[in-house]
Amino acid sequence: MSPTLERLVDQIAKLPGLGKKSALRLALHILKQSEADARALADAIVQVKIKLHLCAQCGNLTEGDLCVICADQKRDGALLCIVESPQDILRLEKATGYRGVYHVLGGVLSPLDGVTPDDLRIADLWKRTDQHVFREVILALSPTADGDATSMYLLRELKARKLAASRLARGVPIGAELENVDEVTLSRALAERTKADN
Repeated sequence: MSPTLERLVDQIAKLPGLGKKSALRLALHILKQSEADARALADAIVQVKIKLHLCAQCGNLTEGDLCVICADQKRDGALLCIVESPQDILRLEKATGYRGVYHVLGGVLSPLDGVTPDDLRIADLWKRTDQHVFREVILALSPTADGDATSMYLLRELKARKLAASRLARGVPIGAELENVDEVTLSRALAERTKADN
């Protein structure tokens, strides 16, 4: 393999879910494209790195100060859904009729990996709950060991702040990442969420 092609394959293989075989297939596809198409792809990658950043309010991806959800006055601002990543927002928006707002933690607590509350956007969450009245806070974290530990930690804090909380119904398989859950299951889990024992 030529060094140039090998370099492209190595870069593509760094993407999640892609091994060397898939990366080679994509690299060969790019090679078949016109130079204009290849430049357009490269420019799109560079532009997304330059223009996208986290929403100042919720942590979603945006090009402006606020994301389209936080800026939408028609959303129910008293209903807050806590998720791990902006990708979870995309899944919930596509799969459900949820019309509230979000808060992105930026991950979950993981003592084994050294991830503590200070490493996540939890302080920003408490600042939001101090500044705004939420009638319900929905925990939409993946039902993994770390996701459950994060939910339990947040539930204790929410109870201390006297905030009503609920969790996704357990139609979401234990140990599954939200990104891998089908839309019907995810929609039903949100609709049939249960009041959290906080």
